[in-house]
Amino acid sequence: MKLLSKLIFCLIISTSSVYAQVRLPQLVNDNMVLQRDAKVNIWGWATAGEKVSVKFNGKSYHTTTKADGKWIIVLSPAKAGGPYTMDISASNHIILKNILMGDVWFCSGQSNMTVLMERVKEKYPDEIAQANYPQIRNFFVPTVSDVRQVHEDLPPGKWQEANPQNVMSFAAVPYFFAKKIYLKYHVPIGILNSSVGGTPIQAWISENGFKSMPEYMSRIAKFRDTSFIRQISQPAVINPKNKPFLLPDKGLSGAIKWYDTSFIAQNWHPFFLPGYWADQGVKGLNGVVWFRKEIAVPASMAGKPAKLFLGRIVDADETYVNGVKVGNITYQYPPRRYEVPAGLLKPGKNLIVVRITSTFGKGGFVPDKRYELTDGTTKIDLRGDWHYQVGQVFPPLRRSAGNVESGFAFSAQNEPTGLYNTMVAPTIDYNIKGFLWYQGESNTGKPQEYGPLMQALIADWRSKFNQPNAPFIYVQLPNFNEVEYSPVESNWAEVREQQLQTLSVPNTAMAVAIDAGEWNDIHPLDKKDVGDRLALAAEKLAYGDAKVVSSGPVYQSAKVEGNKIILNFSSVGSGLMAKGGGELNQFAIAGADKRYVWADAKIAGNQVIVSSAQVQNPMYVRYAWADNPEDANLYNREGLPASPFTTDTK
Repeated sequence: MKLLSKLIFCLIISTSSVYAQVRLPQLVNDNMVLQRDAKVNIWGWATAGEKVSVKFNGKSYHTTTKADGKWIIVLSPAKAGGPYTMDISASNHIILKNILMGDVWFCSGQSNMTVLMERVKEKYPDEIAQANYPQIRNFFVPTVSDVRQVHEDLPPGKWQEANPQNVMSFAAVPYFFAKKIYLKYHVPIGILNSSVGGTPIQAWISENGFKSMPEYMSRIAKFRDTSFIRQISQPAVINPKNKPFLLPDKGLSGAIKWYDTSFIAQNWHPFFLPGYWADQGVKGLNGVVWFRKEIAVPASMAGKPAKLFLGRIVDADETYVNGVKVGNITYQYPPRRYEVPAGLLKPGKNLIVVRITSTFGKGGFVPDKRYELTDGTTKIDLRGDWHYQVGQVFPPLRRSAGNVESGFAFSAQNEPTGLYNTMVAPTIDYNIKGFLWYQGESNTGKPQEYGPLMQALIADWRSKFNQPNAPFIYVQLPNFNEVEYSPVESNWAEVREQQLQTLSVPNTAMAVAIDAGEWNDIHPLDKKDVGDRLALAAEKLAYGDAKVVSSGPVYQSAKVEGNKIILNFSSVGSGLMAKGGGELNQFAIAGADKRYVWADAKIAGNQVIVSSAQVQNPMYVRYAWADNPEDANLYNREGLPASPFTTDTK
């Protein structure tokens, strides 16, 4: 009995010791960058009443843990510099090393704020090789979402220094931003990147941020109903009544697999690559389609390691060279860049086979991408004639979430507050220089909502971070989708207009990216221009460099004079110009009926005069008003593009 009592006593002491241990948030860690010239919060958790001491930069600080288990210490402002060590003492002892004082930028948005340097390594090989900037640090927040409660900390992560190895996992836009700022001001830069691909802006706003939006508040209120959450969180399942009979993939079910070099392809159909099978004789098919091509490899290339570029593929692929699988990707967006190992290529005939699985939309090979096999010296162009055969057909499926049938299951990361609760709220005690935002693609379905939501986001974050005047700098949506050759309505243009109007919010700036997109890729590779333009905006807005021309021309006002409309701009720099020379493009004009036609537009000093013989009583002008306004060429002489706009801002 005495032995049992001793064991219980030891267990109590041990448990108390565990709970007394000081715990730090993920952000407060080795290699972190703390905000210079500002009071800085250092916080964590411990047993209520536990005394905590922090030594940093020659000063000591003391506090006592509050009843809720949280403690916080405020460090005195310090100039840029380091590296420093931080000593934290309580019942346990923690030493943090290699800390810098500099500028911390909170970067957020959707996938274009997450595209890694690894993704753009072929475009920027020198940038990666020369990325030796130990005073540029990156913390990438892993994805987690929750609509039910605010989380106290982030998922596990770490601060990393920029070097040729680490930089591959840095997002490209914030890296180029940080590099440009660092090289100009020689101040350590911390990138705190909290972004998730495919997410809408409303997921990043707190509940308080929606106070003036009843529709969203109603949705958020439902999240407090556990039965509602349980219902909508049910995994999407195939309705048994509609469950189809699915034949196996012929390419994998036969005696000889279709990727095998011994397989004899008979009655396969011709296909011109790149392209989509819906455009080449296969209508409305979701399923598995196999493609094959025989190529001739020169003796000089045989046996060498090589790289196979297959552009982008919709949706998933498995790729084989001479019967050997060299790679696969399960969704459409990443570029296909597969390593072909040494010894696999042989002189003469070689076989490439691609098995594509498409579940929605047009499957196939995205045009205007890189399709080649190369060993670094010799290049074999893979565009042209291939052959295909259908391996499996997917009947249309309906899925059910709870008792409501839909094509998609509930996802907290797409719901209001779903990402704020988990990927913003745990960071709000971390002092920052400002915000960078690159998002909007997922809100093009309801473009008129975007402006109010964006203004709500800015106000919400400034309030939560307790930095009411923090610079907020954002990217306007780039060009994307097919080119239209007549004036059209455009949801992407509407979102850009909402973003342009958000410049009315104090201490904001916008990087125009209308020339940095790709018609066939929602994740364009030109991330350096975008990052550099964000940096230009920061130089003026956040760093007070009044001499910097930080933006291209921004529409300010219009005046009707007879059959002409005269436009005035800010940010003209040293003057307006038509990039590449020639006439201005992408100006459209309309009368009261708002039927837009292409217009003649001419630069006159710092104004643009717009007219058309088809519109004698003009009232409105649009510029670059399309998803993808090809050859929009109004720039200032500093080489920065004008923002798309409309004078009809009812």
